[in-house]
Amino acid sequence: MRFPSLTLALGVLLAFAAGPGMAADVEAGKTAFKKCALCHTTGPSLFGIVGRKSATLDGFNYSEAMKKFDHTWDEGTLDEYLGDPRATVPGTKMIFPGIKDKAERDDVIAYLETLK
Repeated sequence: MRFPSLTLALGVLLAFAAGPGMAADVEAGKTAFKKCALCHTTGPSLFGIVGRKSATLDGFNYSEAMKKFDHTWDEGTLDEYLGDPRATVPGTKMIFPGIKDKAERDDVIAYLETLK
C-alpha cells in the first residue's frame, strides 16, 4: 500500500516548506521575553530592533565589542546572538546567558518582529 509512505513524504515536505519562522508563537515569545525585559527596560530599547543595525540606538553606551559587531538584527543574527550572546559578541555587556531552546528563541524573535 503506497498511501502511508505518500502521507509521510507529504508531511515531511510540508514541515520543510513551512520554514523555521512559520511555527513561531508570538504570544509565547511575549511571555518568554519577560526575562529580557529585566534589563531592556533600562538598557537599549528593542522597539524596532528587527532590521536595525547593531549598536546604533542613540543614548545607550554600547560596549566596544558590540560597536565592532557591525550586523543588522535580522532573524538569523538574532537567533545566533540570543542562543549565546557572549560567544557571538565576545566582550558584550549583556550578561544574559542566552536562550538555548531553539523554539523559544524563534518565539522571542517573532515577538520582537511585532515591536514596531
